[in-house]
Amino acid sequence: MAIRVLLADDHTLLRAGLRGMLKKQSCLEVVGEASDGEEVLQLANKFHPDVVVMDMNISDHSGVRAILMLQQTCPDTHVLIMANYEETNLLQEADYAGVSGFIVKRAFESELIDAIKTTSKGDFYIHPSINFPLEAMKRGQS
Repeated sequence: MAIRVLLADDHTLLRAGLRGMLKKQSCLEVVGEASDGEEVLQLANKFHPDVVVMDMNISDHSGVRAILMLQQTCPDTHVLIMANYEETNLLQEADYAGVSGFIVKRAFESELIDAIKTTSKGDFYIHPSINFPLEAMKRGQS
């Protein structure tokens, strides 16, 4: 059974690139695309994805709120955050909200696929280039 993925980013071109990349993987199925936090919640409640791959800088700045709401309405959905390394304050906010992993936008395709597979199982994923302490790591989820 394929891992059901919801893509969430306010850049249409980035979502299209991610969709094309993931479509090549028989173990992954892109079930929807969201351009803001509200749409993330609507589509997650409709499609019940295994993983939401989400940009922390989503257009309406509701990424953390969307993560918290997802935990309430779709507790089996895991959130994998895409971010620039420099966004440490946003990563810390997302971590406290309870995300399942972090990947940098400059990661390789294989790293993204590994991150999706890891988080879909409920395991915590952190890209090797992120080297600051996160609350989830302190909770022993690494």
